[in-house]
Amino acid sequence: MILECSECHTRYLVPDTAIGPEGRTVRCAKCKHSWFQEPDALDLSGAAVVAPEPAAPAPQPIAAPTPAEAGPAADIAPDYDAFAHEPPFRPRRNPARLWTIAAVTAGVAMLAAAVALLFLNVPSVATWLGMPAGGGQTPLTFVNVKQPDRRDLPTGSELFAVGGQIHNPTAQRQPIPDIRVELYDAPKDGRMVYSWVIKPDQPTIAPGGTIDFYSGKLDVPANSKNMKLSFSSSATGG
Repeated sequence: MILECSECHTRYLVPDTAIGPEGRTVRCAKCKHSWFQEPDALDLSGAAVVAPEPAAPAPQPIAAPTPAEAGPAADIAPDYDAFAHEPPFRPRRNPARLWTIAAVTAGVAMLAAAVALLFLNVPSVATWLGMPAGGGQTPLTFVNVKQPDRRDLPTGSELFAVGGQIHNPTAQRQPIPDIRVELYDAPKDGRMVYSWVIKPDQPTIAPGGTIDFYSGKLDVPANSKNMKLSFSSSATGG
């Protein structure tokens, strides 16, 4: 028998046994519309009339159904039963797709927040979060930098110590970057022979405040003639 969807008028060619004598609920594979399909009515008008049995016609080949009659049955997923009694009316959700959308949304939100902190004139918020408010520059300066101190230890090693202060000349609390110490073998245009990084004792410095820093290393090359301290893009020589 041929079924036709009352919504999109798609036609399906199905065997009579698929509907059964009691009828059943079916569902269109194209538009997902469901309806109850009645069985074909039996034509009993000529049941009582006895007519001579005609000669059996020669067997004819059964023509294949046309595309209009067959409908989009070939597009039905193998695991989907168009004649199920309880069709799945709710579409299936894809968890992987939902997680991807959530991750993209979170990434866009974080990027927008970073742009707002760095470019929308909110330096106080960036400073509070420990981010440099000047695109990598820092207004901090080195003051009272002491000459490097070399001393021999009882263990036979030599201690090379440096120290000084960091000053915040601004009216806002500033984050303190790491301090880089570089030693050169000549006072000018020398070759760097040793370097290390000093971690500040605190992450930020108050407006107008000053903090001390101190660090020492063992067995620094003896040909160190010049010292440079730097953080971000500012530097001072010693």
